Amino acid sequence: MGQPQKPIAAEQQILSLGRVLQSLREEDDVDVLIETTISYLKEQFDYRLIWIALYDRLNHILFGKGGITPDHDTSFLRQRVVLSPGDLLEQVVIEQYPLGVADLQTEIRAAEWRKVAEQFHIKGTIILPIRYKDRCLGLLLLGSERWGYLLTGEAKARLMMVLGELGAMLSQNEMDLQQKQTRRTDEPLLELLENLRSLTNLNQRLEAAVQVTHKFVSPNRTNVYWFEREGRYFWCRMSNQLVKIDRNSSTQQAAGMTVQELSDFYYALAVNQIVSIGDARSSLKSHFTAKLLQRLKVRSLLAAPIIWQKNLLGFLAVESNEPRIWTETDKNFVQGVAGLISLVASTESMESTVKQIQEDAQLTSQVAQGIYREHDLQETLENCAKRVLARLAATRFLLLQYDPEQNNYQFIYQSQPHNRRPLTFTLHPLKELDGQLLQRSTQAVEIENLDEDLRFFNWRPPLLENGVRSLLVCKCTHDHIPAALLVITHETHRYWTTLEKELLWTVSQQIGVIVRQWQLHNRTTQQQKVSQAFEQCLRILTQSQNSKIEVEKKYLERTALEQIASILGCPLAVLLSWSPGESWAKIIPGVIDNSLFGVFSDASIPIQAEALIQWALATKSYLILKVDNLPPETRKWLNAPDKAQILVMALRTNADYETTGIVLLADYQERRWSEQNLSATATLISQLAWWRREKQITRLLESTTEELRQLNWYKHRRLEEIQRITAHSLRQIHDLGIPANELTQMRYQLLLRQLDHTVASMSGMLKLEHWQLHISWETMPIASLMKRSLERIENLVKQQKLWIGVHGLGQPIEEQSPNNSSLNKGVPTSSVQSSMVIAGDIVKIELVIHELLVTACNRSQIGGRIDIWCRRLDASKTVDVKHSSASLGTAHQTSLELSITYNGAIEPQLLTELHDNTPKDLLVPSNLDQPPGLYLLICQNLMQELGGELNFYQLPDNRVVSRLLLPLVGHDS
Repeated sequence: MGQPQKPIAAEQQILSLGRVLQSLREEDDVDVLIETTISYLKEQFDYRLIWIALYDRLNHILFGKGGITPDHDTSFLRQRVVLSPGDLLEQVVIEQYPLGVADLQTEIRAAEWRKVAEQFHIKGTIILPIRYKDRCLGLLLLGSERWGYLLTGEAKARLMMVLGELGAMLSQNEMDLQQKQTRRTDEPLLELLENLRSLTNLNQRLEAAVQVTHKFVSPNRTNVYWFEREGRYFWCRMSNQLVKIDRNSSTQQAAGMTVQELSDFYYALAVNQIVSIGDARSSLKSHFTAKLLQRLKVRSLLAAPIIWQKNLLGFLAVESNEPRIWTETDKNFVQGVAGLISLVASTESMESTVKQIQEDAQLTSQVAQGIYREHDLQETLENCAKRVLARLAATRFLLLQYDPEQNNYQFIYQSQPHNRRPLTFTLHPLKELDGQLLQRSTQAVEIENLDEDLRFFNWRPPLLENGVRSLLVCKCTHDHIPAALLVITHETHRYWTTLEKELLWTVSQQIGVIVRQWQLHNRTTQQQKVSQAFEQCLRILTQSQNSKIEVEKKYLERTALEQIASILGCPLAVLLSWSPGESWAKIIPGVIDNSLFGVFSDASIPIQAEALIQWALATKSYLILKVDNLPPETRKWLNAPDKAQILVMALRTNADYETTGIVLLADYQERRWSEQNLSATATLISQLAWWRREKQITRLLESTTEELRQLNWYKHRRLEEIQRITAHSLRQIHDLGIPANELTQMRYQLLLRQLDHTVASMSGMLKLEHWQLHISWETMPIASLMKRSLERIENLVKQQKLWIGVHGLGQPIEEQSPNNSSLNKGVPTSSVQSSMVIAGDIVKIELVIHELLVTACNRSQIGGRIDIWCRRLDASKTVDVKHSSASLGTAHQTSLELSITYNGAIEPQLLTELHDNTPKDLLVPSNLDQPPGLYLLICQNLMQELGGELNFYQLPDNRVVSRLLLPLVGHDS
C-alpha cells in the first residue's frame, strides 16, 4: 500500500470547515466558541482586522469579545459599543443582513471605526450578523487593506456556515443559562417561605427576607422601605446593614423620603409596577431616574412594591453602587420576595382591620337607617358627616350638586371643624376627561397631592386657596353628567386606603337617595312655582278692564312680566311695545331687581334699526344670547353686566298677523335654563301676545263703534230735520193750489209726485232703519235698474268723456258716447230682457251698482271705455269664472251675473284684501280703512247679506272687473 497523497487546497478547506463546525458543536463555553471562530477566520481568510461582538437586545448594546489586529493589541476589541440610530452596526443588527463598505476610512456612518481604519490602513470591510432564526446575537467585522468588499461565493458559503453554527450554539447557551437561573430561584424562595412561618413578629420576617434577597441578588445594599400614608413618606424599616431600624431613628435613612421627592417612582409602585434602573436602561423617565439615583446615592436600583388589598405598604429595594444590568431572574426573585412580605405584613394588623371593617359596616347601616327613618334629611347628613370625618380623619365633608342653569357645582351641604369657615364659592363644571373618569368609576377617585395631580384641574385654584391638599371624590348618582358628588378633603398630602375608598363609595350611594329626594322636592316646588305663575298670569290677563284707562293696562302688563320673570328667576324683564305701522318702539318696564341692570325707559327705539328687535322677529321662538353680542346702539338704552345673558321673544300670535312687541328677560350671568321653564316662559309670552292683541282689537272696535254711533246719530237727526222741512214745504205747496196753465200743471204734478215719493222713502228709512239696516223684498227688471243707475252718473261720464256699453240684454250692443243727450237709448227694451227681473232690496242694490259705476268712472282714463256685461246663470249650469284671481265657486240658483269691466289702475294690495279668503289683521293699517276701499268692502259685505255676491279681480290684459251676482225672479214666482 502506497503512502497517502497530500490533499489538495479545496479538500483542505473542506476538512478545516468540518473540524471547526465539529468543535463549535461540542463546546459549551462562550469564550471558547469565540476563540475557535476567530482562529478559523484567521487561518482561512486573509483579513487584517477581525472583530466579534455579542448583542444585548434589552440595552441595545454590543459587547466586544475579541479578534485580531495588525499590532496584536486587542484591548479596544473588548469594549462596549452603544448603538446609535443611523450607524452601520445598528443597520446590520436591525436588518440582519450583511453589509459591505468599500473604504472604511471614508465611511461617515462608522465614526469610531474610521479612526481604527486610518490607524491600521483598513479599507474594504464586511459586516455580517451572527443570527439564529430571527434573532440577532452578535456581529462579525472583517477588514482588509485592499479597496472593495467582494467575497467569493465559495468563501462566503463557508463563512455563513460557520457563523450559522456559532449563532445556534450561542442561542443554546443563552437558553441553558436562563434555565439554570430560573431553577435557582425556587430553592431560596421555598426556604424563605419556610423561615417566615417559624418567625413570630414582622421585623424578624423582614430581616429574613432582606438577608435572602441580599444573598441571591448580591447588591451593595438591600432595604425594605415602609410607607406612612398620613405624611405620605417612606422610611427604611429594615436593611442588611442596619437591622431593625425604627421610624423615629435620627439616621438619614430612617428619616424617610417623601412622595413629593419620589414622584414618578411612587406612582409606578402604586400601580404594582416593578422599577428597574440599570446600566443605560430605566423603567422611569430619564430626568427623574437621575434624580432618584442621586437621592438614594446609588448607580443601579431594583424595587418591587409591597401591596396588600390594593394598598401600598412599602417596597423592597436592592441597590448597587455600580451600573448593573438586572436580569429577569433578579426581577422575578425580588418581586416574589416582596409578595411574600405583603402576605406576612397583613397578619400584623389583621385584628385591627377586622375591627375597622365591622365599624364601617355599622356606620353604613346607621346612615341607611337614618335615610329611611329620619324625617329631617339635614339631621341625617349631619350625623353622617360627623361619623365619616371621624372615621377618615378628614377635614371637610362636602356635598355638591350640579346646577344646569348656572352650569356649575354648588355646595348643598358641607361640614367642617368649628375653627374652619364654610366654603362660599362655586366650582366650574367638570372637564370632559374628569366627567368620563367619574362616569366609569366604581369606587372613590383619590387625589393624594392636589398640587401635582392634573385631575379636576379647574377645581384646583379655589380648593388650594382654602387649604385643601388631598381629597376623595365619589359620584352619588349615575347621570351622564354626575349631578351630585361627595367630596372628602384633607389639609395635608395623604394616601387613602382601599377600605377608606370603599367606605366612602358606599356612603355616597346612600346619600344619593337623599339627593334624589331633594331633586324630586325641588322639581315639585318648581312645578308649583310654574303652575302658580300660570294661574296668576292667566288671572291677570283675563281681567276685564276699561280700555280707556291706559294706566291700568300698563299695570297689568307689568304684573304679567313679573310672573314671566319669576319662572326663570330673572332680575330684569321689560317689554318693547309698538302698534302696527309705527316705526318706533317704547319701553314698558316690568322687573328691575338688580342694581347691575339699567334701562332708559324714556328712549324711543327705531324698530328697523334695532338689532335686538330684528333678531327676535327673525326667530320663530325665543332667542338666547350674551350681552357681549349686543351692538353699541343697544347698550345705549340697555345697561347690563358683561357676563349677562338675555332672552328675547317676539309677541307673535299668528304668522299672518303683525308683531306688536318683544319681551326681554335678562340675568346677570350665563345660565342654562331648563327646557321645562323655557317652554313655560314661551307659553306665557305667547299668551301675553294674544291678550295684548285682544285688548288692542277691543279698543279699536270700541273706538270705531263709538265714532259710528256718533256719526249715525248726527246723520239721523239731520235726515229727520231734512224730512221735516221737506214735508213742511210740500204742505205749503199743496196749500198754494194747482196752477191754471195746463202744461205747467202737468209738470207741477210730476214734481209733486217725485217729492211725495222721496219724503215717503225718507219716512220709511227713518222709521225702520234707525240703528240697523232693514232688508226689504222687491222686484225690478234689470233694464229699469240699469237705466236709473246710468242716469245718476250721466254728469260724471260727460266730465270724463267715457264710453259705456251695456251687453247681454237681448239686442245688439248699443254704445253711448259722451255727446249723447241721454244714456237711456243704450239700454235695450226687448221682450227678452223683461224676463230678467231681480229680487231683493232694490234700493240697496241700486246703491251698490251706483258705487261700482262711480269707482269705474273715477279709475278709468279720460276717454276710456266701460263695459257692462249681463248674463243669466241657470241653476242647472256650473259656471267657472276664468281669469279671476279668486275662485267664485258654483252657482246653485238662478241668478244674474253683472260684470263691470274697465281699463284703469287699481292697487294689487286692495284686490288681495278684498278677497274673501285673505286673513285680515285688524290692527294693521289697510286700504279698507278709508274710501274708496272702505266703500267697496261695505258693498261686498252688504251683497252677502242680500243673498248676492260681489268680487273684484283683474284680467290678464290688465282690465279690472267688478263681478256682481244678483238673484233673479223665476218663471214660477
